Amino acid sequence: MKPVKVGICGFGTVGGGTFNVLTQNAEQIARRSGREIIIEQVGARRDNPACDTSNTNVTRDIFDVARNPDVDVVVELIGGYDVAKELVLEAIKNGKHVVTANKALIAVHGDEIFAAADKAGVTVGYEAGVAGGIPAIKAVREGLAANNIERVAGIINGTGNFILTEMRDKGRDFADVLKEAQELGYAEADPTFDVEGIDAAHKLTILSSIAYGIPLQFDNCFTEGISKITRDDVEYAEELGYRIKHLGISARSEKGIDLRVHPTLIPETNMVAKVDGVMNAVAVKGDAVNDTLFCGPGAGAGPTASAVVADIIDIAREIKVAPLSYNTLDDVKVLEIEEVETSYYLRMQAQDKAGVLANVASILSNKGINIEAIIQKEPAEGETLVPVIMLTHKVQEKIMNQAIAEIEASGDINGSVTRIRVEHLN
Repeated sequence: MKPVKVGICGFGTVGGGTFNVLTQNAEQIARRSGREIIIEQVGARRDNPACDTSNTNVTRDIFDVARNPDVDVVVELIGGYDVAKELVLEAIKNGKHVVTANKALIAVHGDEIFAAADKAGVTVGYEAGVAGGIPAIKAVREGLAANNIERVAGIINGTGNFILTEMRDKGRDFADVLKEAQELGYAEADPTFDVEGIDAAHKLTILSSIAYGIPLQFDNCFTEGISKITRDDVEYAEELGYRIKHLGISARSEKGIDLRVHPTLIPETNMVAKVDGVMNAVAVKGDAVNDTLFCGPGAGAGPTASAVVADIIDIAREIKVAPLSYNTLDDVKVLEIEEVETSYYLRMQAQDKAGVLANVASILSNKGINIEAIIQKEPAEGETLVPVIMLTHKVQEKIMNQAIAEIEASGDINGSVTRIRVEHLN
């Protein structure tokens, strides 16, 4: 069978990793795909010193790759929205299959891209866009295809997981660990996408679309970051038998579909709670298989290149993957965050006087909110405020918002109430 010729656009960490995997593992890849896969052209503004391109056609114009008649598969690894979208659509227009690691592009413009690909009869592979080296998309779309998916949840951003792990294990502050994460290359100079949950929301949007057959709805994903998590919150969670993780959570119910990213308390005995450092974990629950967990490195040259090349191999085998947003269930709505029901961790600075705790408990009780556990610390010498920590049973977020507003307005609490959602993932 004739070789599949690949054009790589973008030659940074992932582009270089993809180039090296394709060249160094060429024999193994050919055996598994049933045909040779060769790099026809590389489009990049600069060379990558980790790659030997002496025998490769290199162009400084990435659109040369999209229009090259000898290229069968265009690999988009430049990142971003606008130019990447233009490049992918140009490649599709020219009859090329596309493989991308760009989760932001797929989450925001995926529906348009898949429609164009479907019309042109080509495939768009995007396994590398979610959880790096973990084959999460293939697991949901192929391995669990017999199931009605009930929930997808997990740690899908390694930077946030590294920060929370360091805060727990070493008692460090958020700002201190973030600085180290930037020095180690885990976080960008502008870490907003990672620590405020935007990166995770892109990935969850894609996974949910595949799991439930709904259109990509990034704008409807509730997103909350970890920048307000304190050492105290991490320590109190541990004392209660929980760990704080930054989770993407999507679950289907009769009311609709949850689509949310936020800090979450989960029991320390849960397997997801044990996934630390920069590792990712995706937990999928299906009606037939029940609970499954996929764990591994979520970023980096090797793991991401592994996923990119896996998509290229699929195309080389002439596997036509159905675009992810077709046969959609348009009548299933994504729930507003106020409609979601979950348990809560509450932390407040209360006046050290009689009746305060009873008053807070009364406010919660009047809203139908049951308390599972309470920790009340002794005030430091000379202090008039005492930390109070509560775990509640499940309640609708709208009701919890009302209760928190009443507690904060009561005059017994200094400042605002810290609220972190709790999930047991069972």
